[in-house]
Amino acid sequence: MNFELTKEQHMIQKMVRDFAQEVIKPRAIDIDKEATFPVDIFEQMGELGLLGIPFPEEYGGSGADTLSYAIAVEEVGKVCGSTGLSYAAAVSLGASPIHYFGTKEQKEKYLMPMAEGKALGSFGLTEPNAGSDAGGTKTTAVEDGDDYIINGEKCFITNANYAKTIIVTAVTGKDERGKNIISAIIVPADAEGLTITGNYDKMGVRGSDTAEIVLENVRVPKENLLGDPEKGFKQFLHTLDGGRISIAALGLGIAQASLDKALGYAKERQQFGKPISKLQAIQFKLADMSMEVELARNMVYKAAWLKDNDKPFSKEAAYSKLYATETAFRTANQAIQIHGGYGYMREYEVERYLRDAKLLEIGEGTSEVQRMVIARHLGC
Repeated sequence: MNFELTKEQHMIQKMVRDFAQEVIKPRAIDIDKEATFPVDIFEQMGELGLLGIPFPEEYGGSGADTLSYAIAVEEVGKVCGSTGLSYAAAVSLGASPIHYFGTKEQKEKYLMPMAEGKALGSFGLTEPNAGSDAGGTKTTAVEDGDDYIINGEKCFITNANYAKTIIVTAVTGKDERGKNIISAIIVPADAEGLTITGNYDKMGVRGSDTAEIVLENVRVPKENLLGDPEKGFKQFLHTLDGGRISIAALGLGIAQASLDKALGYAKERQQFGKPISKLQAIQFKLADMSMEVELARNMVYKAAWLKDNDKPFSKEAAYSKLYATETAFRTANQAIQIHGGYGYMREYEVERYLRDAKLLEIGEGTSEVQRMVIARHLGC
């Protein structure tokens, strides 16, 4: 496997890094403190083509690969976990299912505006009683002539307040064994009977929009059904596999930022007459952090490479999501320790990295779920 980035990947990395450093980084502390979704930043990201990186040019995208997209998420995540999470969710969850499973008409109507950066999409899977057990979905979609009538509730849904469309999972019937058939349906965010509220006061990723969705007799045409009506469950599992790569990339970005902050501080901070970077206790922490970040990067990039080369990647996506997000939390925690009392202060940013990293061990499948996925691949 060639670990060198292509010329195009280097260009994307530099473009996103420059944008993140110049536009997002100066506002990252305020985005977190005020818990405000940065609409204008996403408009600029759309204009730069960041929201369309992994999608075909015919549908408004850049035609780049998954690795390029993972690199972009990593660069945004280095400066702002909130912006990075909303970015990853918009592409991997809001737009990608339509790219994977949509008809030509659905791609033209819904994917193209998202890929062009003119609209955001959202993915409504989690429910109050269906988190890790996504198969326990209670939301229903009942056929009524040429329409579906949808009733249910979704929670912890990223970007919903700012989305034009929301893909919701709903039970549409029973199979021959009596098990629920779960389908995916595209619902316009302004549909009658759809209520979106965002009252969550979160520990981290505070500038990423998180909403509750209530659907009361929401009527949508059957043509909004996404993919095979009887394979909705498998479809969203495939969607989550791809999404895990992006969340892993976000964790990688936070981990790299934590290492960079800790190393910079350790070289400047004087104790016992010398920089603390000369103390073996600190050197061992930095060495472990550096090693874990590099190993996480290799795993994230490998998972993306497998996906780009049409090879099985579900297990590797779970590896990368599990390892990179737990690395993000450990590295941020050590960065705080190296900073001492200053690490506990908002202005030094590492405390934010820790709060943001914690969510990554929960969303897109908890760390425990990733271990279950890996175990199944092992034949357990």
